[in-house]
Amino acid sequence: MVSPKKLLELLRIEAPIVQAPMAGVSTPAMAAAVSNAGGLGSIGVGATDAAGASRMIAEFRERSRGSLNVNVFCHAPARADAAREARWIERLRPEFARLGATPPAALREIYRSFVEDDDMLAVLVREKPAVVAFHFGLPSRERIEALHDAGIVLLGTATNLAEARALVAADVDAVVAQGYEAGGHRGVFDPDADDDRLGTFALTRVLVSELDRPVIAAGGIMDGAGIDAALRLGAGAAQLGTAFVACDESQADAGYRAALKSDAAHHTVMTRAISGRPARSLANRLTAIGRDVAASEVPDYPIGYDAGKALHVAGKAKGEYGYGAQWAGQGAPLSRPMPAADLVAALRSEMSSQ
Repeated sequence: MVSPKKLLELLRIEAPIVQAPMAGVSTPAMAAAVSNAGGLGSIGVGATDAAGASRMIAEFRERSRGSLNVNVFCHAPARADAAREARWIERLRPEFARLGATPPAALREIYRSFVEDDDMLAVLVREKPAVVAFHFGLPSRERIEALHDAGIVLLGTATNLAEARALVAADVDAVVAQGYEAGGHRGVFDPDADDDRLGTFALTRVLVSELDRPVIAAGGIMDGAGIDAALRLGAGAAQLGTAFVACDESQADAGYRAALKSDAAHHTVMTRAISGRPARSLANRLTAIGRDVAASEVPDYPIGYDAGKALHVAGKAKGEYGYGAQWAGQGAPLSRPMPAADLVAALRSEMSSQ
């Protein structure tokens, strides 16, 4: 087992707390507040381009001198299928009609994967954030070496031992053990492969026992007691996402925040219907649509997300927030609205080791 202290030194943080990147929810202000409070603040740049990532890093640095984690998506580029996409549009057409809106005529690939985004790589090598984290898989060996040569610490998400071993073989510095409880996009390398759906604590213990790299536990952890439990299993830190969604600095809209305080928090759902990849969301109108839909019917990520976002925009225009990507893990009922720095302070005070 790798010493937990080694991970804190590697990440250059005081407390074993990582704020999950959460593209579209986390902000540079949130990341800075977390880093200033002793944890690792994170931003997700999978939903923006290189110029957007550069601006976000600059905004963080205006607020903090602490470590910053920049998360990139490493999914296989989408395979367009006009027939499948047309069927998906038709499936959603009644929902658009209910809102007095017209669905898009066609769907497009709205995000570029880091595996082919040379401009994003150039920004990261130039800006040298303390940490870069991979989600959905790995980029090429050349990209990994370029980031390492820039002095950047690399993290990678694994949902099983095979993925974790692939990360280690690629020379990633630490592994994020993402349990099935986790909110947001499941980090599986292949969304069409069988998923063992390992829970956070079982997965964490397996990876701690099998790997020669530090492990960060992620999924369902909302308070200091949860962090303590992860550390007792050998994790060097815990990554929390849903815990930060209701923070003041979050980009979560009013409908998302209201849903997080509602009964929906007790009924999170793993679905492809929102984006095209498995992801855990609060139960809402869009997850209900996807309940009886075969995975093969949903367009590839992020093409499928183009439809979900259009439906959400149409809904918000009518005051209906139930079509949003309201990502949340199974610990959602434990959410506590407050500034991010106060949440980190609360987590640290609740930990027996702090």
